[in-house]
Amino acid sequence: MPIFRVRDYASSDRDSWLRCRLLGFFETDYYDDVWTERPDYERPAIRLVAVDGATVIGILDLVVDGELATIETVVVHPDARGQGIASALLGQALQRLPIQAGRVDAWTREDRAANAWYRRAGFREDHRYLHVYLGPGESRAGFSTPDELDGPMHAFLHARIEDEDRLRARFRRVYVCRRYVLDTDQGRTRTRG
Repeated sequence: MPIFRVRDYASSDRDSWLRCRLLGFFETDYYDDVWTERPDYERPAIRLVAVDGATVIGILDLVVDGELATIETVVVHPDARGQGIASALLGQALQRLPIQAGRVDAWTREDRAANAWYRRAGFREDHRYLHVYLGPGESRAGFSTPDELDGPMHAFLHARIEDEDRLRARFRRVYVCRRYVLDTDQGRTRTRG
């Protein structure tokens, strides 16, 4: 069982951060959300990692926009799950939030473990919509492109939750995307200790 510590992300973490994110998302509904570079955020951000030695085993990026802070990435390496790493990262992030940031939100899909973790941490679901993928072999009916282009090979789209049954009948990959919110006073209390 790795012993970890939480600290700020450093540029020397880049490769280990990318590996952790890739492997951590691989077994989730975000398995194809692959990044080859760590993002730079335009707004202030809290960028934390959990490390075992020099290896990143957990990530939490939280972008602050006035009264709202959004979790852009939270993931734990599959070999390090079940040790409280995500909760430790969230606890540190909440302690570092500017006082005016009264709410934290996050978006996730249908992964049971992720949804359960948000609820345990005190988040509540406040909105949902659909992520829909058009993939190989699926009908392109209704899709249009400029004349000089062929029809789409792949597409990622958003849709209303009210259309879920109809879209699931047509497309293989349809996910419910949930927005979770947390009042920061509640979150700071829950994650202490």
